[in-house]
Amino acid sequence: MDKQHFDYIVIGGGSGGFAAARTAREVFERVAIVDGAKELGGLCILRGCMPSKTLIYSTEVLHLAQQGSAFGLDIPQATADMPALHQRKLSTINEFASYRQEQLESDRFTLFNQRASFVDPHTIRLDDGRELTADYFMIATGSEVAVPPVAGLADVPCWTSDDVLELDFVPEKVIVLGGGIVACELTQFLRRIGAEVIQIQRSPHILKEASPAAASVIEQQFRQEGVELYTDTQLKGVAFQDGQFRVDFQHQEQSHSVDAPYLLNALGRKPATRGLELEAAGVQLRQSGHIDCNGYQQTSNPAIYASGDVAGPHEIVHIAILQGELAARHATGRPAAPIDYDALLSVVFTDPQIGQVGLSEQQLKARGIDYISADYPFDDHGKSILMEAKAGYVKVLAERSTGRILGAECVSKDGGELIHALAVAISLKATARDLLKVHWYHPTLSEIWTYPLEDIVEEIDR
Repeated sequence: MDKQHFDYIVIGGGSGGFAAARTAREVFERVAIVDGAKELGGLCILRGCMPSKTLIYSTEVLHLAQQGSAFGLDIPQATADMPALHQRKLSTINEFASYRQEQLESDRFTLFNQRASFVDPHTIRLDDGRELTADYFMIATGSEVAVPPVAGLADVPCWTSDDVLELDFVPEKVIVLGGGIVACELTQFLRRIGAEVIQIQRSPHILKEASPAAASVIEQQFRQEGVELYTDTQLKGVAFQDGQFRVDFQHQEQSHSVDAPYLLNALGRKPATRGLELEAAGVQLRQSGHIDCNGYQQTSNPAIYASGDVAGPHEIVHIAILQGELAARHATGRPAAPIDYDALLSVVFTDPQIGQVGLSEQQLKARGIDYISADYPFDDHGKSILMEAKAGYVKVLAERSTGRILGAECVSKDGGELIHALAVAISLKATARDLLKVHWYHPTLSEIWTYPLEDIVEEIDR
């Protein structure tokens, strides 16, 4: 059988893969996309960002309705209609998925709805036995749920995030293992639809990639909403018998055991490299399991690139897209600059949200950068007070010698929207003094940034 040859083959049709294919097609004529999923579109559209945020926003509206009396409103009852909630999610996601499928199936690309494995550094074999060769490859296969070595966890029928996103009923009681972004977003979703939720986190704080101050705000909110939250634990074992899960763990030097009819494993994800036979292609992995890449997303085989969750270092959709575009530009011989991770933007869609951009205080200290930190609480801010959105704060980090913005943090209602003002500042290398030239409208949530910015300018001028 003759091998079909392409200029560029993308393995994985999610956000990073499609960005790479689209960008490569600007130069190359023969671009193929290989994706063996039953539903095309990738993790973000089908089982990640879009379905989860659709559901989370619905429960934010529900939570506000349930707090009606605080706003002078008489709302006798507000509950989740789970079949309707589920259907709204399906309808919303179908719009995104259908559009992405049309793009993947367009005549600009050759689509193979197959799984692929490498035969040698320039050849892949599909499920049906066909072999394809290419001058360049992009690996964008994403990630999959990890099952850490917790006794019994691999042997019980626990839920993953996929199962929670497909719920069309309110579970009576759920144990959530984990305290990362997915775990926390789904913990609050489950609690707000009416489930009893027990969350167990191994680290001293949930959201360990956020600052302890930010995590503490979310922990307090969770407990106020009725989540039974345990942090700084040691998981001892998981069992399932007679329709009940039991989780044994150590907390504050005492043994604990909790039971529930449902268990969510949200202990993290891992790069989806199984079956790719990367050794045959000369592609090396890092110790974390991610594909090892240079600044242009090239692997140890210079003809093969990788992007997104399978490559890291940050499993965020916009990073996957930037990496895919960068890699394709590099492969096609066009100007391409490595991604500036010092301007990294991240958002946690709990309520309140956490928005972070740029360097953290920990990173600034590690680099020996002299900086100024200034913050301001939302419980002393006009717009947030009238919105009953008083939890959280904003913080700005600036270079002491120049006032240039190096990092920022926003923990608040719509913090994921508010943080973008400072993201623009960091990308444009603006100073605190520059930002104070902006017209900050009153009363808005956004104008809260002016308070720490003023403090920074005052300290510089001393």
